[in-house]
Amino acid sequence: MFAMILDAPGGPLRAADLPVPEPAAGQLRIRVNACGVCRTDLHVIDGELPHPKLPLVLGHEIVGTVDALGPGATRFSRGDRVGVPWLGWTDGSCEYCRSGRENLCEHARFTGYQIDGGYAECAVADERFCFAIPTGYPDTQAAPLLCAGLIGYRAYTMTGNAHRLGLYGFGNAAHILAQVARHQGSAVYAFTRPGDIETQRFARELGAAWAGGSDDAPPERLDAAILFAPAGELVPAALRAVAKGGTVVCAEIHMTDIPSFPYDILWGERIVRSVANLTRRDGEDFLALAPQVPVHTEVRTFPLARANEAIDELRRGAVRGAAVLVP
Repeated sequence: MFAMILDAPGGPLRAADLPVPEPAAGQLRIRVNACGVCRTDLHVIDGELPHPKLPLVLGHEIVGTVDALGPGATRFSRGDRVGVPWLGWTDGSCEYCRSGRENLCEHARFTGYQIDGGYAECAVADERFCFAIPTGYPDTQAAPLLCAGLIGYRAYTMTGNAHRLGLYGFGNAAHILAQVARHQGSAVYAFTRPGDIETQRFARELGAAWAGGSDDAPPERLDAAILFAPAGELVPAALRAVAKGGTVVCAEIHMTDIPSFPYDILWGERIVRSVANLTRRDGEDFLALAPQVPVHTEVRTFPLARANEAIDELRRGAVRGAAVLVP
């Protein structure tokens, strides 16, 4: 099969001809129809997430068709359309798994990081960590739901149903979450790179009540803010933007160091917290909600062979919505 692989941190990805994988016990083999390009992929390529499997097939927003079942795999049938997210395996027995917090499992393994992912024509995945894709979503529009959507949704559940919600970094995840938040009655305030008028216009098209640069103050105090940009200096900015009792949620898997800040912008029972990975319950809840909104993902597609171009465009902030690879 054709695949794009990472040989070492720093990239670029290399085109390769790999054997078609065989599913092990409890696994599915999936013919990949689309795979989203996520900012987490950049963190893996740049060596900011340590110890990836190398060589590695990146990609953890996979949508495809089941074409083979491993021994004992019974959840899906050949021909079913499924999605594969970032969380690829947990031990099921540690204190976190036993308490419903499998996203914190000490021995978790992740798709496109320790497990080969979807930058390829085929992938294998543990059937327990695959989701049925809602009907009505084309493959390319469904792919971003599997990480940008799921992580955004998990972050949103941590904001306490904020009425005034700030989103810092208006890209893949934020453009999905803005639609969910508005559906549930929140007013969205979008923060982009300073001077990025086009992205601010995009946010307003999706119903944002206000859009400005990350160096701007919103017109009113926020109840909560979610950071989708991996810039630690935005944490103090978000704290200044939220009202007393407000929450700042850091939704990135990697972030630059948070600079020191005065206690008075944290005081007043403001909260700073992180989001780590996702649970299968998050996936089930969000994929049931998305068609009700309905969430529309704006995507820009690239042939799989042009994965390096898609990664460069994402890094430059030149992708409106989500970048998706198509084998």
